[in-house]
Formats: sequence, C-alpha cells, structure tokens
Amino acid sequence: AACRPVRVLRGWDGQRAGVLRGGGREQSAPGVELEPLKFTGRQVDGMPWGSVVATPDEALLGRIRANLSKIKVPGHGDRVRKTECVLSFDSPESPEGIFVSMSNFQGYGADYIALDHQRNGSELYLNIKWKKIPKAVDPSKKSDEAPTKLAIGVEGGFQTEEEEFEFEKSHFLAVMPEKVLVPLPNAEVPELISMVVDGILKASDLSNDEAQVMAWEDKRLVSKHAAGLTQLPGAKKISPDPATWACEDCGVKSNLWLNLSDGYIGSGRAQVDATGQMGGGTGAALKHYQDEKAKGNNYPLAVKLGTITPHGADVYCYAADEDDMVEDPGLGAHLAHFGINMMNMEKSEKTMAELQIDLNIKFDFDKICESGKTLQTLAGPGFVGLKNLGNSCYVNSVLQVLMTLPEMKERYLARAPAIFAEAPAGGAAEDLNTQMAKLATALLSERYAPTAGPCVAEAAVSVSPQMLKFLVGKGHAEFSTGNQQDAEEYLKHLLAKLDRAQRPDKSGLPLTSKLLDITMETKLVDLQSGKSRYSTTQETMLSLLIPMDAAVNSEEVKSYEERSAKRQKGEKDEEAPVKPEVPFRACLEKFCGAERIEYKSPVTGANGEAAKTTLIKTFPKYLAVHMKRYILGDDWRGEKPGGQM
Repeated sequence: AACRPVRVLRGWDGQRAGVLRGGGREQSAPGVELEPLKFTGRQVDGMPWGSVVATPDEALLGRIRANLSKIKVPGHGDRVRKTECVLSFDSPESPEGIFVSMSNFQGYGADYIALDHQRNGSELYLNIKWKKIPKAVDPSKKSDEAPTKLAIGVEGGFQTEEEEFEFEKSHFLAVMPEKVLVPLPNAEVPELISMVVDGILKASDLSNDEAQVMAWEDKRLVSKHAAGLTQLPGAKKISPDPATWACEDCGVKSNLWLNLSDGYIGSGRAQVDATGQMGGGTGAALKHYQDEKAKGNNYPLAVKLGTITPHGADVYCYAADEDDMVEDPGLGAHLAHFGINMMNMEKSEKTMAELQIDLNIKFDFDKICESGKTLQTLAGPGFVGLKNLGNSCYVNSVLQVLMTLPEMKERYLARAPAIFAEAPAGGAAEDLNTQMAKLATALLSERYAPTAGPCVAEAAVSVSPQMLKFLVGKGHAEFSTGNQQDAEEYLKHLLAKLDRAQRPDKSGLPLTSKLLDITMETKLVDLQSGKSRYSTTQETMLSLLIPMDAAVNSEEVKSYEERSAKRQKGEKDEEAPVKPEVPFRACLEKFCGAERIEYKSPVTGANGEAAKTTLIKTFPKYLAVHMKRYILGDDWRGEKPGGQM
C-alpha cells in the first residue's frame, strides 16, 4: 500500500499558537468535498445575542414561573459546566458569554443554546459574561517578580494568564426561545431563580482531581533510603565556608554535591543553560556513587552544597529505584555527622528548582527550533494553536498531528453538526466523539480563526483543550496528572480510546488506528538446524533506535568533547555544542539488520543462537515513526543521547 508522508508539528503552545512549522496543513480527503462551517453572531435589537429587559412584564414573569418545576439548585454531586461550552470553546469571555442550563447545568455558547433547548426542552439559562481587565500594579511588589518554585497556578509558581487579570462580571437570566435577557440580581424574578443562580456561581467547574492537575507543583517524595542511610564512622569534617569547597576529582568550585555516606565532594552533572549550552559539572559525584556501588557499597544520597539553609536543601538519590530529587527527613542529623549545622548555613548557590525556573524563563528556543529563519505568523483554518495547560505539550503535539489527517477532518469536522445533535443529553463533556468534533471545529474551521493568511503575532488564535485532556486522561495513572508525559505513549492511549468510541459509528470511515496500523513480520532462523519460524505483530508506529556510532561527524564530536573537557576546570564554555548527526537511513538499517540472540533450538534441544530479523510486511496509509530518544545505559539507567537526526 502507498505510504503517505505526514509532516511533523512540534507542539503549538501558548502565545506562539498559529506559527507554522513544517508547511501547510489544509488538506481534503480524495473525492470528498467538505463544506466549511459558518459561525455568525446574532443581532437582536442591537444586542449581540438577545434583547435586555430590565423590568420583566407579567407575561414574561408568567413564562419564567411556568418553568420553575424544571429547574433545581445544584447539589453536591452535580457537575456545573460554567467556564467552557461543552460543544465549543466559547467561555464567559466570549462576546455573548456562556449559557448554563438551570435544568442540567451544562454550559453552551450562543451558537448551541438553541440545540439544547430543542433537545432537552430547557428554557431558563444563566448567562455569564466576563470582561477582562488588567490587574492594577501593586507598588509594594516588584513588577518583574520571578517565580520561586517549580509550579504552575500556585503561589510562588508560574502565573497563568487568568492571574494577571481581573474580570468585570455580569449575569443575566436568559429565556428561550425568545432569547430575552433579564439582568441579575432582579427583585422581580422568583426567589428560586436567585437560589439556582447562587448555587451555579458557587459551584466548582472542576472536580477535585482536575483542580489538582491544573494547579501543578513539582513535589519531591521522601527517599526510602534516608531512614537507614549508612554513614561511615570517623568522617571528615566539612567547613561551612563555601570558599573551601572543591570537587575532589577536578577541583571545580561550583555545582558541588556532598555524599551523605562517606563525605565525598564531587561535581554535579553538566546542565543545559538558557542559551542551550552544556556546562557546570563533570558528573564526578555520580561517578563516585557508581564506583562505590561496584565495590558493594550503597551510598545513594547526596546534598548540593550551597543550597543548605535551616529550611532544607537539595538532596538527590542516585539509587536506580529513585534516581531523582528527594526529601531527606533526617537531613539535619546526616549533615551534623560531617560537622555541618544546617541552622547556621546560608544559601550561596541556586537550587535545582531555581535553575529549572531560569531555564523556563530565559531559554532561547531558537537554538532548538528554526534559528536563523524568518517565520511568518499565520491565521485561518488549520492554523489555530493549543494552549499549554501546564506540562501538556505532549497532548497538544499529538492532537495537532492527528488533525492534519484528511480522515479526521471528514469524521469530526464535516460530521460535527450530526455528532453534536446526537451527543448524550447532559453528558457531552464525557463523550469522546463530541469532544473530538469540538476540537476539529476549533482547529480546522473559521469559528475562531476567520482571517486566513499572514497576521501579526497578537492576532494568532489558540484554544485550551482542557475538557478533552481530562476526558482522555480519566482513570489513567499518568495521563490524569499534571506531570510531563511521553507523546508516543499518549498517542497509543488516545488511539485505543478513539477505537472504543468509534466502533458503534455508522459513518463507514475506518477506525483512526487502522490508518496507522503496521504489520511487522519477524523471521527467526535457528542457526543449529537451519530451520526458520515466522510471526507477525500489529503496531501503530515504527520505533527506531538511534545508532550513535553511525554519526557522520564523529571526529568533530570527539574534538569538541576533548576541548570541552579541558575547559571544565573553571573556564566558561562559550562554544556551541557539536552534537552527533545520525542519518535517518542508518536508523532504518539498524532496524532491518539481523541480530544474534540466545536461543534453545526446538529441533536439537540444545542452547545456541538464532538470527532474528524484523521487517515491515504491510505498510499503513500514514507511517508514524517513533525515534527512541532514551536508551538503557551500562548501569541500567535511562540515558538520552545528545544526537540529532
């Protein structure tokens, strides 16, 4: 079968939404004409949506009273969708605001309130409108105050856009089908209306789990190695004076880590700075742990000198079962073993969280993107971005790539009106087909990007796929959190979810996963008997190792590493890193090549070897390629080679 290439999109997030990376995206399925959806604001008596009646007459009050039996005050178990339309990305900040049904508490934009009225018979809605106003600057606070912790949406962390603004909020009672708006509060309306409105406004739009995901913070776990940590007797005493600290291997004076078992002071690993340069360490502290481990000694915990204060310090666990920043409840006693009184210590170096914050604020992304190229910001259908919800770039990248497929456009954009009409009453937010149609309408139609072609960066459009992210991640141990995740794993998870949602579909379109299905054939040759065995497996993507030994610039890399090693003892490395360049063909040859494996022959019954070869038996319509950026090192730790394709 022909394999159609799909261009790669590298995560459209935030304010850079709409920047095109990799060519045009607008395509149509062969032989299929797709009518673009049109969205126009409604004008009634000069108002964008409906006429405003400050003092309702008796006829209107009679209509309102007749519907009181259909409404209720939201209870503890009721989910109120008041910040985002369940069928679009309209919100209280949209020109017409959002309309929350007083019957089922689902939120709808102005274009979809009539659909809910027709399907569910709802006539009374709470119309919520927000006008964004920049917050007044507090003269007692620094205007350029930087984050102090690695977190999103919590005090001291990175601030979300909403925290930079205040909102002028207005509320109306919307009556369907007349589309009449009654300003609230209003002494003329029945008391039950006021009670329902009060309940809707006080209800949270997020579940407890979702709220925790949105307010993400990098929290460290207590190390299981801290309680019984080995500390050698007769340990040397460490001076509290930072000027006396130096790496015992190379002599560098910064990024030093004290092993809490034997007192060894070693340099930390090299880190990427905001310019993309590697520097700041030789990894002597890690090497010391590995050397001691090889001798049978387990000295896993190390503290970063210069970060010790009465409130704590940076502690890292090198043990393979943690291999991360951790908390050490006994840090005070462990430091006292080396003569360090943490109550008297002052901070003299940036913590790892502060370094990560600096990297997020100052990183020069041109170093890894289109450095030196002139980019034109584009707007229009197909050029709508997805905002980063906090560590959600893996979600956004996968969704943007999938939406380039003509079949996705045909399934979810062309059929969006039918999907919305069939959405479960009161459960559209929990229906995956509905949420995918909602996304396709936002990204591929003129709804949020009416102007096609070049535009200024401020006019670039993006939406927040919050409802879809929560739905796809629901019940999953990793994707339901606000932590960073792997795009390849998320794609497989999303395809499995789509398969289940699409199977009752009567459109006649193939399952989305079938567009990516690859049939792999493995040939196993028993080298003792010469007999062969064939087996096939189904995959959704081609996973390739990156053979670093196939780099075409190995000599240049070796020369750079030698120069860099000489500069580690104090001299700042300002030279641009030279990374191994591996041809894509080398990755394919590595995949297709035969490998020798240990094998017990079913013919001879003796242990020996077999030759194993894996090839592609049947190509998909779209070939998804996964480059294995992480490999297993000699010490069984995950390593990320610094090469580029």
